[in-house]
Amino acid sequence: MSERARVLALHGGLLVLLLALHFVLPPYHHGNLARIMVLASYAAGYNIVFGYTGLLSLGHALFFAAGMYAMGLSVPHIGTGTALLAGVAAGGIGAILLGLLALRTRGVAFMIVTLMFAQAGYLTILYFGAWTRGDEGFVIARASRMLWGLDLSDAAHRYLAALALFALVLGACLWMVRAPFGRSLIAIRENEPRAAMLGYDTFRLKLAAMAASGAISGAAGAAYALLFGYAGASFASVEYSILPLLWVLLGGAGTVLGPFIGTLFMFYLIDLSSGVTSAYMLIAGIALVLLTLFAPRGLMGTVRARLWRWLP
Repeated sequence: MSERARVLALHGGLLVLLLALHFVLPPYHHGNLARIMVLASYAAGYNIVFGYTGLLSLGHALFFAAGMYAMGLSVPHIGTGTALLAGVAAGGIGAILLGLLALRTRGVAFMIVTLMFAQAGYLTILYFGAWTRGDEGFVIARASRMLWGLDLSDAAHRYLAALALFALVLGACLWMVRAPFGRSLIAIRENEPRAAMLGYDTFRLKLAAMAASGAISGAAGAAYALLFGYAGASFASVEYSILPLLWVLLGGAGTVLGPFIGTLFMFYLIDLSSGVTSAYMLIAGIALVLLTLFAPRGLMGTVRARLWRWLP
């Protein structure tokens, strides 16, 4: 079997498995997996900037929340489909504007600038609480959660919509990795001065990576608000900038499947440990330390290094 066929079989097999689980999972895990697929799409967007381009951003909650609020605030006025597109646009445009400023810095300075703007976004949401409802957030009416005649508040429709989003993001990431654009991002990650010497416009490429990452993050935020019927300021907090970093590190930075595996692992680690002890974050922290020590490349990164070297 060729490398291309193996890649398609692996990723297509995951999508088929997720579709099959729709019919057999009990309600609790069915709802959890729908949430995981949306959050994994967010992590996949983050992976474009961090895993493939080598930029450590702590501001992605800004794009996730931009998509969430653009969708949630506009859906009563412009309809569900257009509101979803507004969420994607809000994330992408926000990433471009931030990138134009932040990409003039490097390393720790880039991290601090992205964190600063994300916090400014969070405080802005709190300041305009008359519209955003601040920390309390707001519920999206069931009538506004209809798309193409489907009621997305229904568990079955919600799961399939989450799977559709995840499949689109997974396919886009697979295409990107194999396209010249993705190869050039990897070249920047490995050695930016050499990439610039070879004639690549590294600033333009990094800005394009930020735009793609922000658009996917905005789409995930808009989908989260639509599928689960809620938008709140907590999704713009520092926590939601750090979580995608942890998910990508756990699953394997620079791998297409890593964000999904990391999100799945972290979600259920916290879910299961919280049923045992109130100090569930301690258990999560220990697991993170052990993975960092024994699998520093993440779960899928370790699989690629030791078993499947063709893994994208």
